[in-house]
Amino acid sequence: MKPTARWIPYFLVAPAFAIFSVAILGPILATFGLSLTNWDGFSTPSFVGFDNFVRAFQDEIYMNSYWHAGVYIAATLILEVLIGLLLAGLVSSKRNTTFYRVAFFTPVMLPLVVISVLWSFILNPDLGLLNRFLGNIGLESWQKIWLGDQSTALLSLSVISGWIFAGFYMAIFYAGFQRIPSTIIESARLDGASEWQLLRQIKIPMVKNLSEVAILLCFTGGIQVFDLVYVLTNGGPYDTTQVPTTYLVRVVFRDQQMGYGSALAVILTLVVVLVGLIYTKVRTKDDAVVEY
Repeated sequence: MKPTARWIPYFLVAPAFAIFSVAILGPILATFGLSLTNWDGFSTPSFVGFDNFVRAFQDEIYMNSYWHAGVYIAATLILEVLIGLLLAGLVSSKRNTTFYRVAFFTPVMLPLVVISVLWSFILNPDLGLLNRFLGNIGLESWQKIWLGDQSTALLSLSVISGWIFAGFYMAIFYAGFQRIPSTIIESARLDGASEWQLLRQIKIPMVKNLSEVAILLCFTGGIQVFDLVYVLTNGGPYDTTQVPTTYLVRVVFRDQQMGYGSALAVILTLVVVLVGLIYTKVRTKDDAVVEY
């Protein structure tokens, strides 16, 4: 066998392509095929064309789920990325940072289901720690059914998510801050710069690429959020915390509408891919302008 044979590269790539086809490409094509049918998972599928897609865009609950996801993502950009950035600035200004890094990062290591159950006890309207604390300090008027009130349910989920993942983004930004040459930081300190000025004028501008990655991670994580919402509210009350993933699971497993659920999955995939492409295009254009 000659190493210069033209078919050698294809032979070497074949195993990886086979795995990719079985694990990724095959399910994608199968999902798109099912999206064109009316199927309950048991009977013979019947071809309906693009009716499921038309139905999806007329489905008020499904359309609103994207609005809920957008609000959730906007809130977590502040509660996760921004808070994580500030925590990284705080930790990087300390000498002994091990305790702070472990303390802030611990929630990220816990299973989301466990955290959801713990927070369900904290936010319990009758025996929950939050309402009891508010009652003890004389703020009974602030007591609410946090996960059962349409005005506070989505905000409560966002706060819980921020409590979990702020430490994750803190670790990302802290690693970026550690790569900044110490000579720059020490020179700024000798010139009388405060820790806040160091963070705002030196550290943050020098980790701009990390900030862009963090925003993209926050978006992709927010649009895919499932277990936190499913355990705490399951889309309620009255679908006010319904997000695309929880509604998709409800359609498939509760309503047993496999064809319609596949169409919802295809739309969700296209939304994520489209936003990713637009974000990448904008980043590329900004980098080109800066280089110019």
